[in-house]
Amino acid sequence: MDRDGRDDVVGFWERLGLPGIIDVHTHFMPEQVLRKVWAYFDSAGPLTGMEWPITYRHDEDRRLALLRSFGVLRFTSMLYPHKAGMAAWLNEWAAGFAARVPDCLHTATFFPEEGVDRYVRRAVEAGARVFKSHLQVGAYDANDPLLEPVWGVLAEAGVPVVMHCGSGPAPGKYTGPEPVGRLLSRHPRLRLVVAHMGMPEYTEFLELAAAYPEVRLDTTMAFTDFTEDFSPFPVAERARLADLGDRILLGTDFPNIPYPYAHQLHALERLGLGDDWLRAVCHGNASALFA
Repeated sequence: MDRDGRDDVVGFWERLGLPGIIDVHTHFMPEQVLRKVWAYFDSAGPLTGMEWPITYRHDEDRRLALLRSFGVLRFTSMLYPHKAGMAAWLNEWAAGFAARVPDCLHTATFFPEEGVDRYVRRAVEAGARVFKSHLQVGAYDANDPLLEPVWGVLAEAGVPVVMHCGSGPAPGKYTGPEPVGRLLSRHPRLRLVVAHMGMPEYTEFLELAAAYPEVRLDTTMAFTDFTEDFSPFPVAERARLADLGDRILLGTDFPNIPYPYAHQLHALERLGLGDDWLRAVCHGNASALFA
C-alpha cells in the first residue's frame, strides 16, 4: 500500500515527461526548532488560527527519503528567526545541512539586527543559493534601515529571496503588498519570490510581478482545497497565471502540510492551464533560476 502517495506524485511528473520536480519551499531546520514549529501548529496559534495537522511528521531521514522517493530533484531548507540573535546560528546549521544533503539548495535567512549585513554577505560567499524572509513570524518591516545593505547584496549577487509577505493565514503588522512595493521600488533587480502566491492579496502581488521582471511567486498551499476554504484564489486572475507562467515556481511547505504532497500538484493541474505551464512551474522555471 502506497500510504505516502509516492505513486501519485511520480505518475504526475512522468505523465508530463519531466525528469522529476523542483520544490522551492520545503522546511528543514534544527530538530529542536522544528519541534517548536510543530507544537505551534498543534496549538492553532494566532498566526494560523485553525486546525492544522502535520501530514509528514517524521524524523529527518525519513522526510528526506520521502522527498527523494517523490522524485523531488532539488528542494530547500526554509528556516527563519523570530527574534534577534537566531539567524547567524540558523545559517551555520543550514550550511552544514546543505553540505551533507547535496540535493538541498543551500538556504540562509536573516533578521533586522546589528551585523546582519556581515553574516548575510558571509552566507552568500559560502554559497547560499536562496534566502528565506518571514515578515509574519519575524514581525519586521522589509524596509527596516538595518536591512537596506542586505537587499543590495542579494540583488547584486542575484540570490533569490523567498518571502512570506502576504497577510495569510493571519495578517502581521508588516505584511501586505504596500511595504513590498516600496522595497522593490528601491531594489527593482531583487529576485523576490513571493511565498504562497501572496495570499490573500493575490491580485496585488501578481501586479507587482507584472511590474518587476525579477519578481516570482511560489505556489505553496495555494489552490488546494484546504486554502480555497478560507482564502480562495480569484477566478478572474487565472489568465494572469498563464501570462506569468515563466515566473511561478512550485512550492509545497513540506512537511508542514495538512494533506498529501500530491494534492498540491493536482491542485495546479485542475487550474486547466495546460501541460506546458505545469512543466514550467514544476521544473523548468526553478531549473532556470537556480542554474
